[in-house]
Amino acid sequence: MKIVADENIPLVDAFFNSLGTVTRLPGRSMTATDVADADALIVRSVTQVNSSLLAESKVSFVGTCTIGVDHLDQDYFAENSISWSSAPGCNANSVVEYVYAALCQLNINWLPVTFGIIGCGNVGGLLYKRLKAQGVTLRCYDPNLSLAQNPDLTTLDEVLQCDVISMHTPLVTDGPHPSFHLLARDELRQLKPGAVLINCGRGPVIDNQALLYVLAERNDLRLVLDVWEPEPDISLELLDKVKLGSPHIAGYSYDGKLKGTEMIYQALCQHIDQKPSASLAQLVPPLENNLLSVDDAIVATGDIFQIAQSLIKQVYDIAADDARLRNLAQQARRGEAKFAEGFDALRKHYPKRREFHNYQVALSQLSDADKKWLNVLGFICV
Repeated sequence: MKIVADENIPLVDAFFNSLGTVTRLPGRSMTATDVADADALIVRSVTQVNSSLLAESKVSFVGTCTIGVDHLDQDYFAENSISWSSAPGCNANSVVEYVYAALCQLNINWLPVTFGIIGCGNVGGLLYKRLKAQGVTLRCYDPNLSLAQNPDLTTLDEVLQCDVISMHTPLVTDGPHPSFHLLARDELRQLKPGAVLINCGRGPVIDNQALLYVLAERNDLRLVLDVWEPEPDISLELLDKVKLGSPHIAGYSYDGKLKGTEMIYQALCQHIDQKPSASLAQLVPPLENNLLSVDDAIVATGDIFQIAQSLIKQVYDIAADDARLRNLAQQARRGEAKFAEGFDALRKHYPKRREFHNYQVALSQLSDADKKWLNVLGFICV
């Protein structure tokens, strides 16, 4: 079996070598020639997998190590008897931690605010569950769910009146509930003064040109964008106006990417009726030197948000993601770099980011309630 895989998929050789010969290639520039003699294709979201890529190939299985599937032509797969699989939920925890890290970097305590979530699937649903467990007031918009599934469902207009809004909807362009340009000029103008808007789902669910227009009208809004319209040729003018920007890496924790690899490996094993012989438990050892501490002065305040803020910044430096993207923009403006290529390079060479559950916290003076609160974030209190 010949397997063609995106070169950015971690442990792809360790997982898939036992199933066949693995050829690793840049995901965004894969061509029909690259996959012509492949039996299986393993990608991430930057590869458009459709008839243009597969028509002359013998590919019988496509796996995407991502939760999103809008880059896959599922109708074409069905018409040509091509099996496919995604990795739903693999990076949900990573994206949720990105949201928490962004709020900490902006010094926004999420406990006393009204928090809106647009899209409550794998990612938004996990964020909802965690915030709910921390006692946050929530308003959610997801036309695919019922009140029985989420008692905090309301209208989009109501969500747009929240203090903080986090978007986690997939990109849907047709059907009864399209998400393409879900937030356009009229919706963006509804945001309350000082509102925080976070998008780490899909770039085109916000009309980026309309967003630029609204940001020119008012400077009170605080934007956090991990996804853009379009990518990788994003608007540098828009990047200048957001509080935090990153190159579509919210779901790029090492743990999340590994989980995606394992899920697609298991799916391919099932496709060829072979028992899996590799697992993350075998391939990835526990993190060493994982004990975190918090300054005594912060602990003495008894402010659980400040304690969490300290812990999260030790684990995930989201400001560095923002700085790397802005540095690239400066280089591009000076003619020293091609922005689109640099955008992909930032993703390809993204630093290894581990999730909160890999870290232990020794704060014996905390109350059981506060320890439980940190546990909700994922930290292990010892």
